[in-house]
Amino acid sequence: MAGQARPIVTVGDPVLHSPCEPVTRFDGELAALVDDMFASMYAAEGVGLAANQIGVPLRVFVYDCPDAEGVRHKGVVVNPELKVPGLGERRLDAGDEGCLSVPGQYAPLPRPDRATVRGSDVNGEPVTVEGSGLLARCLQHECDHLDGYLYIDRLPAKRRKQVLAAYQESTKADKAPL
Repeated sequence: MAGQARPIVTVGDPVLHSPCEPVTRFDGELAALVDDMFASMYAAEGVGLAANQIGVPLRVFVYDCPDAEGVRHKGVVVNPELKVPGLGERRLDAGDEGCLSVPGQYAPLPRPDRATVRGSDVNGEPVTVEGSGLLARCLQHECDHLDGYLYIDRLPAKRRKQVLAAYQESTKADKAPL
């Protein structure tokens, strides 16, 4: 069941800036989409990928990344619901964050260091993923995608503009004649 890598949609595309639709059919089409999402994520060397990042506005994401203890976790969550610790119990991880849809750009973004996502697997069976460290960041990041937000939308306005300007500059450099 090797999927086919699809192009990653980049910042500015409307599909990234609108909430995704819930998945209502757990069928071969969904399974093929998930296979393509894993192939696309691996081809782009990412640790997570939301369906809208390959142009499909459905509430599904895949991940393959380590937690705070270095244990690798891999899976898919359909129709996820994110829960992070309450303000009194929350510790923030102020690490850098990047995104396949804003390639080459990173910025510090404080996020809770623990997160839980509940949803379904590709067959519609209930699934719960509890994450710490990078996995917690990934779960929050991918759920943001499904709600129509990029990590840069959570940055202070000045930093967001800097990241976007650097991204625009890098895309000009990629298109420069030889």
